[in-house]
Amino acid sequence: MMQVMDILKLAHKSGIEPSMDLLYEKKQQIPGSIHYKINRFYAQNSWVAEDTGMLVYHYNAKKPEENYLELRYCTTGNRYCEAKDCGQCNQLPTNNCVGKHLTVDVYHFHFTATFLHQFVHNVKLSNQKDEVLAFKYPNAFTRVFSVSLRKRNVLDELLNHSYSGSVENIFVNAKVHELLVYSLECLVDEKEEGFTCKFLADESGRERIYQAREILLQHIGDPITIKELSRKVAMNECYVKKGFKEIFGTTIFDFYQQQRMEHAKYLLYEKGLSVTDVSALLGYSSISHFSAAFKKHTGLKPCELLK
Repeated sequence: MMQVMDILKLAHKSGIEPSMDLLYEKKQQIPGSIHYKINRFYAQNSWVAEDTGMLVYHYNAKKPEENYLELRYCTTGNRYCEAKDCGQCNQLPTNNCVGKHLTVDVYHFHFTATFLHQFVHNVKLSNQKDEVLAFKYPNAFTRVFSVSLRKRNVLDELLNHSYSGSVENIFVNAKVHELLVYSLECLVDEKEEGFTCKFLADESGRERIYQAREILLQHIGDPITIKELSRKVAMNECYVKKGFKEIFGTTIFDFYQQQRMEHAKYLLYEKGLSVTDVSALLGYSSISHFSAAFKKHTGLKPCELLK
């Protein structure tokens, strides 16, 4: 049986090895967006190992267009059932079912330099994380790290949710961005939650910030002001802004705009909607305003994603 490191090294390929049966696969290859692939394999012989992550920073000063950042993860111990009508399954075999399978779950996320540029184009580079995101760090490297509870929760949510269609796209994109924020922690000392904002030390304070993010995602096509957002989560505007920045590593406005543009890519490329329809669905007052925002955040014109 392959070891975790071997699996992570091969995570970007279409398969692991013939002896590992593929149970589930999910992938996205939208131009100018995050490329990802999630594979779930049957863990033969109840194979279990420590959850492991890998960050790959590919840098070539002579070919900057080929620069990219990768995240690869391998987790074990989850259970999977192909049946959709099991109801309250007690995980015991029946006449028509062998029970839930233990799995090896492999994740691969690919971020191009062009995609990551939107997060650092107006930021003063003050640490290694900023330099990596801006591809100003001069040496390629690979960093292996353990999977903290926060990362594991995000990975599990990517596999175990009930969303579909457009809402699933919004949900998955938000989770991948959250995972990127947590994964960059490996560039300093790996640590559990520790917050500068004292109100985040309380679980209810963190829950309100997470609630704020969910509300933003629910309003992808119906923009909401920070004042309205703070009222909905019953938290001071200043606290909402500071807490959001600390937990998710970005401002509320930048997060919201990024999620809107990622969803716009999905609607244009995957669903084949017109620029006019996408502009209206995302709440823009004019096509020109939408096109300008899309170009600013993605470096592409909306029409370039139409099939």
